[in-house]
Amino acid sequence: MIEALLRNNLDWAATRTRLDPGYFRRLSEQQAPDYLWIGCSDSRVPANEIVGLQPGELFVHRNVANLAPAQDMNLLAVLQFALETLKVRHIIVCGHYGCGGVRAVLDGQRHGILDHWMQRVQRLCEDHHTDLDAIQDPETRVNFICEKNVLAQVRSLSRNPFVTDAWRRGQPLSIHGWIYSIRDGLVRDLETTVSDVGAAGRLVAPPPLPARGAGPRPASRPPVPRRPGAR
Repeated sequence: MIEALLRNNLDWAATRTRLDPGYFRRLSEQQAPDYLWIGCSDSRVPANEIVGLQPGELFVHRNVANLAPAQDMNLLAVLQFALETLKVRHIIVCGHYGCGGVRAVLDGQRHGILDHWMQRVQRLCEDHHTDLDAIQDPETRVNFICEKNVLAQVRSLSRNPFVTDAWRRGQPLSIHGWIYSIRDGLVRDLETTVSDVGAAGRLVAPPPLPARGAGPRPASRPPVPRRPGAR
């Protein structure tokens, strides 16, 4: 079984070399991606392939549920290297519908160390409990939180010191929130792009409190996924 992977590698390298004799030489001489991808570890979400980029064109960080916590040293090392050495111009947080990590939070069961990693998503579910209570379909509940989780990670990154320092020194940088559907292979833009400190401040501003005497806010409906337009 493992030997098959090594044979596959030999075939892949030979095919690449036959089609483009200089491919590996060029690849070894420089890494200059414009994009940092923060995505889920799910094996069905191949970052380079779904956006049509070649090796060397996308710097990738993956973890369960595409989280970007400021306390995660792995994420911080990737982020600093991407911004200060590679000088990426875009950070893409890409979640996916049907995320197993999100599903684990919503199922109410114990999942060991995963429960600790997913505490931020648990708090996100608590923040949106009114919306979740209004959704009857279990899969729609999962997908609703998958979208909210992407938006939360964009907000978190927009406050990260490595990001704000890059903006303050005039480095071109935008953070994007996307979500991928395994069912149709399409990426949806959640339209939450942040490109400077001012926009980040507006993004993280808390919602206004209801007027005194007003009743509770009505439950909002989950947003309808949108396919990104051509750019």
